[in-house]
Amino acid sequence: MTTRREFVKKSSFAALGVAAMGLPFNALANYEAFTSKRPPINQRHFSSKVIEKKLADVKKAIGDQELAWLFENCFPNTLDTTVSYREVNGKPDTFVITGDIEAMWLRDSTAQVWPYLPFTKEEKKLQKLVAGVINRQVQCILIDPYANAFNNGPKGSEWASDLTTMRPELHERKWEIDSLCYPIRLAYHYWKTTGDISCFDADWQKAMGLVVRTFKEQQRKEGKGPYTFQRTTPRQTDTVSGAGYGNPINPVGLICSTFRPSDDSTIYLFLVPSNYFAVVSLRQLAEMSQNIAKDAAFAAECTALATEVEKALQQYAIADHLRYGKVFPFEVDGFGNKLFMDDANIPSLLAMPYLGACSLQDPVYQNTRSFVLSKDNPWFFEGKAGKGIGGPHVGPGMIWPMSIIMQAMTSQSDAEIKECLQTLKTTHAGTGFMHETFHKDNPENFTRKWFAWANTLFGELILKLHAERPHLLKAS
Repeated sequence: MTTRREFVKKSSFAALGVAAMGLPFNALANYEAFTSKRPPINQRHFSSKVIEKKLADVKKAIGDQELAWLFENCFPNTLDTTVSYREVNGKPDTFVITGDIEAMWLRDSTAQVWPYLPFTKEEKKLQKLVAGVINRQVQCILIDPYANAFNNGPKGSEWASDLTTMRPELHERKWEIDSLCYPIRLAYHYWKTTGDISCFDADWQKAMGLVVRTFKEQQRKEGKGPYTFQRTTPRQTDTVSGAGYGNPINPVGLICSTFRPSDDSTIYLFLVPSNYFAVVSLRQLAEMSQNIAKDAAFAAECTALATEVEKALQQYAIADHLRYGKVFPFEVDGFGNKLFMDDANIPSLLAMPYLGACSLQDPVYQNTRSFVLSKDNPWFFEGKAGKGIGGPHVGPGMIWPMSIIMQAMTSQSDAEIKECLQTLKTTHAGTGFMHETFHKDNPENFTRKWFAWANTLFGELILKLHAERPHLLKAS
């Protein structure tokens, strides 16, 4: 099995002989003709009439042929290639791989189906698919709330030798706060969209109890908690210091996240955007528990924890930057130490309004946004091909299209959005898909030719622009 990192050198444009979906193609010829890169209909994992109709309608509204082609390829990519639906004991069950890695991340699986959620009220088949994702995520959490990625069954893993409590159902066991936030985000908005409460059974309630218990354990107010992680590796960001517990923290009420959403280890364990995400998720969970499960005591527990974390964020996670005034640091430790940077993976500081963690007009966020989209952010790169945020996961000089998409989604400027679209359009290296990263000076040097999260997020951006700024898409 190949890891995320091993795609760094394998996915260059020169090495492409097979398309990301397993289809033979001549990349340059098809790039010039803008022929569809979708699998043949009989090879697609899932078909949705409502998504196909939306795809056709939006594509017609895009004046730029290449941009329309990218949307056609990317928006349905999760449905076309990564979902496996079945029913278990009469309940929907959907396993979602990330693309080129045959494992299901709690984070990625939510993000991959997220843009389809508004359409579930129009098509029962699609609704059942998303319900299946919620049900599968519940079962994953019940297996291990500290794991970030799961197998489709007890298959074992290449990471079985990690120094942590591995199980055969786990692909990887990196503790990340957002891994437990994303399933709440999906469940909450599924409920709000469809009104269906069939997913929220005893298993769901048990899993949500584990979420809150895990968050409290990782506040570390009564010791370091049960989770440790180490890996034998030459990559520092793939293992954890402090005998697997991480660097010391002052237990001020924030939640420790041993790893970032990039699957890289944190330096200071209080990962700020993920703690803000936890506040949002806990309040959503409280509302669901109150109205669906009728569990007022658990709802109150969720609300109290959200309030505690929020107060600690206000006290410890707003800092004065040398150039930008008050900003959100990326990580803090409760002792006063702060890390000023941002990473492309979501939750990020840039993405906080997207996740409902703060207002787009929040002056601290706007200061932070200016900082993270500048060269004062050590993981912001600018070159001949484009500019954007990267991260330690792939390394210096490599820009994540995800960060450019998020920049556009949090922008209030037509000019800025147009620049983002232009960069996305000119850095896919003729493949017709978004990638994990591309080199700032050479987009043909990229990683992960089949990365469904980035593809679907691009589709989400185009849908947002179609609804809110259609004039930007009409221009050719």
